[in-house]
Amino acid sequence: MLPGHSTALLTDQYELTMLDAALADGTADRRCTFEVFARSLPHGRRYGVVAGVPRLLEALTRFTFDADSVAVLRDAGAVSDHAAEFLADHRFGGEIAGYPEGELYFPGSPVLSVTGTFAECVLLETLVLSILNHDCAVASAAARMTTAANGRPLIEMGSRRTHEEAAVASARAAYLAGFAATSNLEAHRRFGVPTTGTSAHAFTLLHDSEADAFRAQIDALGAGTTLLVDTYDITQGIATAVEVAGPGLGAVRIDSGDLGVMAQRARAQLDSLGATGTRVVISGDLDEHSIASLRAEPVDAYGVGTSVVTGSGAPTAGMVYKLVDVEGRPVAKRSSSKESRGGAKSALRRHKPTGTAVEEVVHRLDAPVAPGEYDRVVPVPLVVKGEPVGDLPSLDEAREHLRRGLVAVPWEGLKLSRGEPAIPTTFAL
Repeated sequence: MLPGHSTALLTDQYELTMLDAALADGTADRRCTFEVFARSLPHGRRYGVVAGVPRLLEALTRFTFDADSVAVLRDAGAVSDHAAEFLADHRFGGEIAGYPEGELYFPGSPVLSVTGTFAECVLLETLVLSILNHDCAVASAAARMTTAANGRPLIEMGSRRTHEEAAVASARAAYLAGFAATSNLEAHRRFGVPTTGTSAHAFTLLHDSEADAFRAQIDALGAGTTLLVDTYDITQGIATAVEVAGPGLGAVRIDSGDLGVMAQRARAQLDSLGATGTRVVISGDLDEHSIASLRAEPVDAYGVGTSVVTGSGAPTAGMVYKLVDVEGRPVAKRSSSKESRGGAKSALRRHKPTGTAVEEVVHRLDAPVAPGEYDRVVPVPLVVKGEPVGDLPSLDEAREHLRRGLVAVPWEGLKLSRGEPAIPTTFAL
């Protein structure tokens, strides 16, 4: 989704079909609330991470059907003349409340509530879900990797493993979830995500020798750079790297082999050569499980690519967008295995005096639950009368919010193994 471009045509045909029919029968102006939630967490995971909220709100400001957009829809036969007239210069004018970016969510959590006329709310389903399902999936996977790394820095380097725009959003979501940096420069330009990177094997192969390649990189970037030492032989590569750069070499990166064994050997060899401060960076098809398996090894940082940008096996958060209220009347889907709970909702996160979260209580707005001394209402206003609120957290503030949220999770809720959600949800409906 390119910045500055209209997002109105990020609409599915079935949304326009419903709009057309509702305009024809007079129900389009009924005041409704749609709710975004996940029925379950992917792969038995114990929590999800809300990400992409600022991206969604920015996209909402560009969700207008200009003359060109309406002409495209007319030419495609996607809308009637009546619907085309409605869409001309349409803007969302309702309210949105939801979980702030960096918040944890669980099955049934009312992550987003969109309120307005049926016509204006139904048009947003694809826009909302396409952003939240992607960003939440990446952030949720990245948070598990951050936990597995146990304080060691992670570098996002998956741009070549996904769509070019998804790469930028993935880098942002990974940083939100605790990654230290990205190799994606556009993520730095748009969102201020710190960048880092090193050379690839092609740079070594370009030169007449490994030493020539290392010398060229050091001449350009200084001895503090990271040298990729596994193009040929790792042991010889490390020896050559220290010979060329001296014991002040910043880091070596290993991208192949038995990474645990290679890390041990690299550390021992570097120390024997006097490069005791040279860091060992590991990359190569890492995910949260392989990162956890390397926790006892002398690894200083991890480079993660494919697994983080694809949600580590769960490329979508599985969120849905369901109508739950029509003019104050709760409505709910009853289809087997796809039930929803009627009524516009909010949620309360209950905590022990120590700060540990113990329960999430989801309740109808017309039946509020009194918060205790250590409890917190989770949803916050995001859009009022069609305009995004002006005091939402920055990316770094959301990153810190998530860090604190993970600290509040009971320790068993941070396990990588399958299990129950980290915080149980109670539905007081």
